[in-house]
Amino acid sequence: MSSPQTASENGQSSATTDEFKTVLTWRGEDTDRLEQVRLVVSGSRIKAYGRIIAAATDEHEAFSASYELQTTDAGVTKRLTVHLIREAGETQFGITRDGEGTWLVRRPDGEVIQSDFDGAEDVDLALSPMFNALPLRRLKLGPGSPTVDVPVVYLYLPDGEVKSATVSYTVREDGIGLVSPLATTTLTLDENGFVIDYPTLARRV
Repeated sequence: MSSPQTASENGQSSATTDEFKTVLTWRGEDTDRLEQVRLVVSGSRIKAYGRIIAAATDEHEAFSASYELQTTDAGVTKRLTVHLIREAGETQFGITRDGEGTWLVRRPDGEVIQSDFDGAEDVDLALSPMFNALPLRRLKLGPGSPTVDVPVVYLYLPDGEVKSATVSYTVREDGIGLVSPLATTTLTLDENGFVIDYPTLARRV
């Protein structure tokens, strides 16, 4: 996808084709948190294998979250699994979407939630800049695009709560304006539609 602002940095894929593999790393802003993900991209399809490691803060306990994501050829989320480690122990979440738009959320306590989540086609993992690429690449936002309100399945970390949420994106001269449950800010993207800088949250290293 073309983005309003691009950059060339260490850790950024130099590929400009529709198929590439890369490893991206983000460091938390003003906090001890890292995220690293291996991406396998083919057109709009994404496979992602990532991990977030976060030290305790005033807002949350220390935790580690490993995830595996797969989208369809159209870039719509198909499956997300999250393995969460906290002081209390280990838990695993499974989130899938079928071809008719129904989501199944399998919680660690055995509860299964079935919903359309307000028509969501994307999942968003709190504290992860990687997941913003899902709607941005799928919608191919560019100069002149209107503001879009994107319904998402939002998984909060580290408590594991899953809710419907709306994330708004606005194309600006200096990047992509974002309004989400966690922040209101402006994202900087690379030429492949992945976040370089997410002010208040994280920056690529």
